[in-house]
Amino acid sequence: MLKSEKPQEVEKIAKMLDEYSVVAVLDMHKIPGRQLQKIRDNVRGKVVIKMGKKGTILRAIDSSKKKNIVALKEHIAREPALILTNENPFRLFRMIKQNRAKSKAKVGDIVKQEILIPKGPTELPPGPAISTLQKAGLKTGVQQGKIAVMQDKVVLKAGEAVTEDIASVFSLLKIEPMEIGLDLVIAMEEGLIYKKDILDVDDSYYINELENAARQAVNLSVNSGYPTKLTVDIMIQKIFNEVKNLCIECDILEKEFIDDLLLKAIREAKSLEGVIK
Repeated sequence: MLKSEKPQEVEKIAKMLDEYSVVAVLDMHKIPGRQLQKIRDNVRGKVVIKMGKKGTILRAIDSSKKKNIVALKEHIAREPALILTNENPFRLFRMIKQNRAKSKAKVGDIVKQEILIPKGPTELPPGPAISTLQKAGLKTGVQQGKIAVMQDKVVLKAGEAVTEDIASVFSLLKIEPMEIGLDLVIAMEEGLIYKKDILDVDDSYYINELENAARQAVNLSVNSGYPTKLTVDIMIQKIFNEVKNLCIECDILEKEFIDDLLLKAIREAKSLEGVIK
């Protein structure tokens, strides 16, 4: 970029920062251009990904009028980009997470979760591949003319680096244990900062928690005799059933329950008939 163009670029980015309700910082380190373009195509119309030199982005932040925007400066990555949107931060994070893609592992890559190679047949013919698999600690055998893994094996734990032997195994078995996608460092909305550990919400967990809370609230209302608009019908039904059971057990004649009393009498008569016989 020419020196004369830098002020215009700073002004352009600053204007974008002020225009969108949510601004997030991305770390673009090791993001291949092919995957980046695919992600851009998938989120087009919902978010804008703005790349730029670190110094340019920092000056744009200083020029922005957005509340508390300077708090983002300390989170600007070594290869930064900005993502701008009017979606809320949680939807933004979910959108980014859904657009991650599987990728081959290279020597030195750090895995984020445990990687287990399950037992079972492979498509590999017997030969040098057996030695490669065994170097990674896999127990092997031959079944129906193909190499088979004889028992499950955890080859890497979360946080461990891919070794040359493990990378060779992944290549042979066509395993893609890595994920490529945008790395959202932090997001801001209305001056509030959201780190990615806050944004990474398990929807099913919180839905289950809300359902459990609703059930417990209904039980508390009904069992404590505290009626609400949502539980009064349940409480009336509960009282009706208790009165019905009391009348039947005590043989209290009541037209609402006469059929149940007759059925009770028939059951008792049949039971007595069986005893007499």
